[in-house]
Amino acid sequence: MLEAENQNSWYTDAVAAQSQHYQTEQGFTTAVAKAVKAIQAEEMEKVVLSRNKLEPLPPHFSPTAAFETMAAAYPRAFISLVAIPGVGTWMGASPEVLVSVNEQQVFHTIALAGTQQAVENVADAIWRQKEIEEQAMVERYILSCFKKLRLREYTEVGPRTIVAGNLMHLRTDFKVNLKEVHFPTLGTDMLELLHPTSAVCGLPKLPALQFILAHEGYDRSYYSGYLGPVGSAEGAHLYVNLRCMELLEQEAILYAGAGITAESDPQKEWQETEHKMQTMRKVLLILND
Repeated sequence: MLEAENQNSWYTDAVAAQSQHYQTEQGFTTAVAKAVKAIQAEEMEKVVLSRNKLEPLPPHFSPTAAFETMAAAYPRAFISLVAIPGVGTWMGASPEVLVSVNEQQVFHTIALAGTQQAVENVADAIWRQKEIEEQAMVERYILSCFKKLRLREYTEVGPRTIVAGNLMHLRTDFKVNLKEVHFPTLGTDMLELLHPTSAVCGLPKLPALQFILAHEGYDRSYYSGYLGPVGSAEGAHLYVNLRCMELLEQEAILYAGAGITAESDPQKEWQETEHKMQTMRKVLLILND
C-alpha cells in the first residue's frame, strides 16, 4: 500500500501543505455567527462549516501501524489508508455511508447528523431540538432525492442513536431491494444527487455551498469527499471522508466540521469540531505512548 514503508516515508503534497490556510478559533466562530444570521434571514436552512488543524506526528510514525491502531479502536467505522503520488497520503475512520450496493443487490444510504459526547449507556442519550432538526433535514433531503427519481419502494429505519468513537450521532437507514425494484442505476443516480450531502454542505445545496466558499477560509482538499471499494464481488461501498487526516512529513492536518442551524452557538460548534478531531488525535496519542 505504501512504498518505502521500511524507511518511514509516505507520499505528501508539499505544494498544498505550503499554501494551506489554517482556520483559527476566532475565524471559525466568526464564520458560524455569520451563518446563523444568514439562516435566520432565510437565505438557507443549514450550512456545514469545517476547519483544519496541524498536529505533530509521533517520532518514528508508521502509517501502517496507525491503520492497524484505527482498525482496533474503531471497529464499526470504515477505516482507510490511501497513498497516491502527487496527491498525498490520507487516513480516516468514517462513520457515514454515502451509497452502497451489496452482493444481494440491496441499495443503502443513511442520514447521519447531530453530535454529542458518547455516554456509557446509549439509552440515556438526550438530544436537543437543534440536533433533532439537523438530522431531520438530512432525512428530508434523501427523501427528496428519492422523489426526484420517482422511487417509492424503500424501507426507512430510525432515527436511532449510534456511537462513533468518542461521539454519538442520530442515524436513519434507507434501503432499496433492487431485485424487487428494477432500478439498476440507482446507486449512480443517488451518488450524483447526494454529493455533497447536506451533512457536509447544507440546505439548500447551492446557497450553502456559496456560503462555504465565501466564508470557510481554507481548502478542504479531499475532506468531505467520498471513497471506498467498488467493482468487487461484495458490491460497491462509498463512504464520506470524515474523521480524517492528511499526512505531511512531520505533521498531520486534521479536519472536522459542524452543522450550523438557526439555533447554533459559535462556541459550542467550535467545541464540536474539537471533539470530532479527537478521533484521529487519539490514534496519534496511542502511537506516541
